[in-house]
Amino acid sequence: MARRRAPGRPGGDSEDLRRRLIEAALACYAREGVAAASIKLIASEAGVTPALLHYYFGNRELLRQAVIDNRILPLLRGVQEQLASVDGDVGALISAFVVAMNRAIADNPWWPALWVREVLCEGGALREVLIEQVGQAFLDTFVQRFARAQGAGKLNPDLDPRLLPVSLIGLTLFPAAGAPVWRKLLHADDIDAEAQQHHTLALLQRGLELRS
Repeated sequence: MARRRAPGRPGGDSEDLRRRLIEAALACYAREGVAAASIKLIASEAGVTPALLHYYFGNRELLRQAVIDNRILPLLRGVQEQLASVDGDVGALISAFVVAMNRAIADNPWWPALWVREVLCEGGALREVLIEQVGQAFLDTFVQRFARAQGAGKLNPDLDPRLLPVSLIGLTLFPAAGAPVWRKLLHADDIDAEAQQHHTLALLQRGLELRS
């Protein structure tokens, strides 16, 4: 006779359930904000009891760390790894950044809203975590590569290498976060992710080509 499972404990699909609970927390974070995403709200999102969330994660802080470790950091490090493999021409690096970011956004549609709410806004719950664990080293590497290209005469000398990552993030994450607004204001529902990427690359590669 098979041994009976202790009451209230998850069965053999516990790892799948754990992933589902993390996804539910992530959805609540992006929609409501980390501070407003209570255990009760996340449990409702996942269709489970708050007691089950406590069983898996203990408390809100440990659940948040599980979301960071399992979903947010792997996403950002995946982008980093794609860019680390790009050698040579700075134009190829910039194009790779746009493509990698847009692919990450397409695969993780919660990211832009979460980034704006919890990293950029004052008091965001993820700001310090990302600065300490990802942001500083990632941006320093980018700035150094831009500075070397500029020193070699391969990049516009009027640009500040420190502001280039800011510009690139502004041309990828921000349009995705604001899409519901600008699509409505500009009657632009026909602009999909591929068209948006094409526009961004054209802007970066050829500029505005202004004529007096």
